[in-house]
Amino acid sequence: MEKRHITSAISQIFGKFASKEFPAWFQNIVNQSYVSLMGLDMSEFHAPSTYKSLNALFTRHLREMRNFSLGAEDFISPCDSLISECGKLVDDYALQIKGMRYKTDELLGENFTQEEKAEVHDGDFINFYLSPKDYHRYHIPTNLKVLKAVHIPGKFYPVNLPSLKKRLNLFIENERVVLQCETMNGKKFYMVLVSALNVGVMKVSFELRIQTNADVVGEQVYEFDNLYLDKGDDFGCFEMGSTIVILSEKGMFEEVLVKTGDQVKFGQTIAKLNV
Repeated sequence: MEKRHITSAISQIFGKFASKEFPAWFQNIVNQSYVSLMGLDMSEFHAPSTYKSLNALFTRHLREMRNFSLGAEDFISPCDSLISECGKLVDDYALQIKGMRYKTDELLGENFTQEEKAEVHDGDFINFYLSPKDYHRYHIPTNLKVLKAVHIPGKFYPVNLPSLKKRLNLFIENERVVLQCETMNGKKFYMVLVSALNVGVMKVSFELRIQTNADVVGEQVYEFDNLYLDKGDDFGCFEMGSTIVILSEKGMFEEVLVKTGDQVKFGQTIAKLNV
């Protein structure tokens, strides 16, 4: 078995600490310290003292669902994040960050055919970076059908902006979960959940067999026949901050409404679909 990378061990150790439920008085100190240190806005969530572990605080649910457009043409942000980069794919090249490009065919891994990968060539890409202070759950951006999920084991390098500038092909080296999706009018796109240091787990609620940062050898493939999800559905979370990459088929979007450097919120309309 291939020796696990040091970033995996670090993430597992941090994950054990974050998951531990300390006595209430001490847990409150941990939670309040994290909220203050990271500058969390808790106005939409329960009080920090109500969470029994740091991980429960990381993966907190909204007290009330946010309002978002139900219009078929409105494609919403799946998360609260920074748009670290976005733009047009050139064949299968996307930007990790300005001046550093990578091949999306490699990002998607070995368990999609060349024809499936080519469906998003010359399309659009949007990178969403979730910092440690952000709401860590992710949601469905449009009514869709999930065709396939692929878990690709890997490393756990940090994905913050300084790290993106230092390490070429960071997204390709890190562990990730690739979701192949289809819109209601048949357009294909991928949502790629990318791990990061201290992200011990990426949870996918509709496929509990996906176990990230675990002793898994090789890519694991999960195919679905009739898995339909609605816009706004909560489908999982990162434990700490990380990145989501969306790769869309050429012509899927009539217009992209965000640009590199924008801060976005889950539920915000970020693009208009061709419907």
